[in-house]
Amino acid sequence: MKRERWRISVIGAGRLGTAMALALAARGYQIEAFVTRRKGHAERARRLLRERDPAANPRALSAAQLTELPACDLLLIATPDDEIKEVARSLASALPSGPSGGVALHTSGALSSEELRPLREAGWRVGSLHPLVSISDARSGAGRFAGAFFCLEGERSALKAGRRIAHDLGGFAFSIPPEKKALYHAAAVIASGHTAALFSLALELFQRCGLRHKEAQRALIPLLRSTVENLSAKLPARAMTGTFARGDVETVKRHLAVLSAQPEALEIYRLLGLRALRLAAPSAREEIESLLRLKGKVRRK
Repeated sequence: MKRERWRISVIGAGRLGTAMALALAARGYQIEAFVTRRKGHAERARRLLRERDPAANPRALSAAQLTELPACDLLLIATPDDEIKEVARSLASALPSGPSGGVALHTSGALSSEELRPLREAGWRVGSLHPLVSISDARSGAGRFAGAFFCLEGERSALKAGRRIAHDLGGFAFSIPPEKKALYHAAAVIASGHTAALFSLALELFQRCGLRHKEAQRALIPLLRSTVENLSAKLPARAMTGTFARGDVETVKRHLAVLSAQPEALEIYRLLGLRALRLAAPSAREEIESLLRLKGKVRRK
């Protein structure tokens, strides 16, 4: 591919695909087309891009219009994981001969570039590029790639293209073997998606204390932010504060007692408490571990 101005077609214009298109366009990449199952979604992504760059004029296509896809240097496939393999087959059928040096990248964190085998057989260089960042909205998400890390995997030409994209978006790149993708993605889900789930549980418990949802959110966000700041500067064992870091046995008993009527919250508390004990290793570790492993109610003396 030429260095000057890559032509990109984005397959799947959800939050991530659209955010990447907006970010890439802002850095000189030429977005040729958006393709979605429903053409209206592609048209919405097209409008967002034109709001930022009136000179941009990508085509908005439905999945049934793949044969009308404009010539491009890079296919960026940002569909849900379960659709990638079928999308690759459809693209290979519609574009039976890939352009010289053409690259196809999918954005799945869990799947390897093997999902794109039909495109590889059609002449495309294939790989995967997963931005390690949380994108909940396309507009704001376009600015979140700067400083983010991108996990790359695939053929040499695809890795080179992925590294350039990461660099041009202000991010950093690293590569892993294809057989490690699922493990890598599980770790990312624990760090991000599960954090959101835990925060949801904390909000619910605060609301049971009498706070409104917005009040609980406002109260907990600074706590979460301070935890992230601690983790940015220290190893987890040194960043952790609170009950398990200190080894407060009686406080753990109180927690287990009040959570006993809420089995889901109790089980989460137990499992993460055991992990916290491994990090903190307080003097009362054995006593607290015994409490956490008890299945019956814990009563305070």
